[in-house]
Amino acid sequence: MATIRNEISSRRTLAIISHPDAGKTTLTEKLLLYGGAIELAGSVTAKKKQRETSSDWMELEKKRGISISSTVLQFGYRGYRFNLLDTPGHRDFSEDTYRVLTAVDAVIMVIDAGKGIESQTIKLFEICRKRGIPIFTFINKLDRPAMPPLDLIDQIEKVLGMHACPVSWPLESGVFFKGVYDRVGRAVHLYEKVPGGAYRAPVSVHDITDPLVREILSETSYRQIIEEIEMLDVAHEGLDLAAVHAGKTTPVFFGSASNNFGVEHLLDRFLEYSREPLPRGSNGSMIPIEGPPFSAFVFKIQTNMNPQHRDRMVFARVCSGKFERDMTVWNTRSRREVRISNSHSMFGRERETADEAYAGDIIGFVTNADFRIGDTLSTDPELRYNEIPRFAPECFAYVQNVSSSSYKSFRKGLDHLLAEDIVQSFFLKNHQGNLPLLGAVGPLQFEVLQYRLKDEYGVDSNLEMKPWSVTRWLGDAEGTNGGSLSLPHGCAEGADDRGRPVILFSDIWSMQYFTGNNPRIRLYDSPEHSSEPN
Repeated sequence: MATIRNEISSRRTLAIISHPDAGKTTLTEKLLLYGGAIELAGSVTAKKKQRETSSDWMELEKKRGISISSTVLQFGYRGYRFNLLDTPGHRDFSEDTYRVLTAVDAVIMVIDAGKGIESQTIKLFEICRKRGIPIFTFINKLDRPAMPPLDLIDQIEKVLGMHACPVSWPLESGVFFKGVYDRVGRAVHLYEKVPGGAYRAPVSVHDITDPLVREILSETSYRQIIEEIEMLDVAHEGLDLAAVHAGKTTPVFFGSASNNFGVEHLLDRFLEYSREPLPRGSNGSMIPIEGPPFSAFVFKIQTNMNPQHRDRMVFARVCSGKFERDMTVWNTRSRREVRISNSHSMFGRERETADEAYAGDIIGFVTNADFRIGDTLSTDPELRYNEIPRFAPECFAYVQNVSSSSYKSFRKGLDHLLAEDIVQSFFLKNHQGNLPLLGAVGPLQFEVLQYRLKDEYGVDSNLEMKPWSVTRWLGDAEGTNGGSLSLPHGCAEGADDRGRPVILFSDIWSMQYFTGNNPRIRLYDSPEHSSEPN
């Protein structure tokens, strides 16, 4: 038992989140560099002689220069095991990011120093706040024109409504950016640029009063930085770790991920301030993190990670106990026992056999068994973790096969991709076709679906867009008597892929008209009834 406790205490499971183009994937790559997982950092927009990033391994990601799917990256650092998850930044892939956030114990929120807090940052922050996830903030791109650091701190506190405690402080910005001041260690970290940011940046550590520090800064800048540091020391006496772990205070770091400035400092302080995995609740009680039982839940499914074998990888977050390869567990939803023999630790697309894993770890296993996102795996058949909530789709379409000769491949590919929850699927009443209606948070999800149908299954497809934009699930529908509802013109009634009744409205006004005429019928914006009814 002591061994299990020691293993769990050495786990750190985190995600990187940001608005698109804030530098999330670049920071992920540099954390891997400083963690020793790679020797040469890649670039999101890699040129011929540059290495591509470890996290963006899909061909469409390379072409678009954006993350479209979450990626698991595992590495060791200073005796600890990191489970790092890079997430999509674009709002159209918010659902994938949300699922990842159910599987982590902390996040690093990346902010562009020149733009401050952006719309997607706010949305992701709200999700973290609701789940009580500790947030560490990295203000990036200090090597470019940036907002004043005090304004950025003020923005975090006013826009996000949480206390911001600067752990480091920038020494100028733009072309004059030299490094950061570590407020905890009371020392200046000066960096040197390396070509393309591919290698660890040479760093020297000095006292703030060191003549070298005064020499590289203008007199005006030096005085301003000294004044700001003194002001911060009065306003932020120390970091309250209890408030950090409760998600009420965010430690703030400054740097430049592309140039590797401040990255190692962020990694070291994160290790110092973050917490080990904690017990999770099931059926109203907390599950002992050391076990028994062993338990985990599925938060991601990815097909065709190995194109040669057309395999299906299921990703699960271990919540309690010890996982051992070849062990038999219950899928508590289907009430079936499954032997997990083909288990892996993951590094982007790469994998290696995982013989064991502990609470906090992410494991991937290849299987053809019936697994869905949100399933619980456990040696206890009665244990079941809460279902992972879904976003309400705002775009709808039917996808059609172009050639009748390729229908079998088309249907196989569509079924595989729907099992990943790459988009949601619905079945409308009185619809004559046998293909599901597809629902997406944003249109880019449809583009990804079509691309992967072509790239992985060799089939072309057409989209038939539909006019609905508001999805609501039915609660206890008193007064419906099991019959058809009287819906406004242009709306539709049906069910999601798990048989839960839904109504699709053309716009918010038609939904409000319906609720006004049917006050006894309760509508929800998620199937789990996790929010207040509209």
